[in-house]
Amino acid sequence: MKKYIMRMAAAGLVVAILSFGQTGAQAASVGMGSVGSDVTYVQSILKKLGYFNTATTGYYGPITTEAVKQLQKDFGLEPIGGVGPKTSSLIQEIEMMAHVVYGESRGESYQGQVAVAAVILNRVESNDFPDSVHDVVFQRNAFTAVNDGQYNLQPNDTAYHAVKDAMLGWDPSYGSVYYYNPKLATDQWIFTRTVTKQIGNHHFAY
Repeated sequence: MKKYIMRMAAAGLVVAILSFGQTGAQAASVGMGSVGSDVTYVQSILKKLGYFNTATTGYYGPITTEAVKQLQKDFGLEPIGGVGPKTSSLIQEIEMMAHVVYGESRGESYQGQVAVAAVILNRVESNDFPDSVHDVVFQRNAFTAVNDGQYNLQPNDTAYHAVKDAMLGWDPSYGSVYYYNPKLATDQWIFTRTVTKQIGNHHFAY
């Protein structure tokens, strides 16, 4: 499993209060018996990732607990079944990455979308980029989708699954920290980078 997952989990320890997704609600943790918009948000993300196979209810019962446990097991977290700082940090990072993947590569193949997600994680791993998903995603001029507003589009389930696969170790980009469409790129500097892979319309490079 990527070193990133271990760093992310450790970083979650210092998170006291997190804002869940687009609900605007503040919560340090939710678990068995919790109700409300935070629970609905968690269930919606679990559903998009394939862990929650029923309608969202806003009630945190046994089904939600088991879904969270499976998420935690897959990502190397303690399977406690409740959403505390580590798990909420993971969910937020998945959400941010899904918005980038959808905004940047929704017309590409599934492999191409996983590769875009992998580039984000490779940047987190690299000493040449910020060391958190948030800071990589929102680094100035790093992603066209953030600049032009496509980041704000609602990702589909495919984008979330692509992020999940990348976070669990699949890297079709072969360690790349850049990608670009050679037909659309205007910055000549990007053409000086070493291309590792072409997937669909994107060249991946380092």
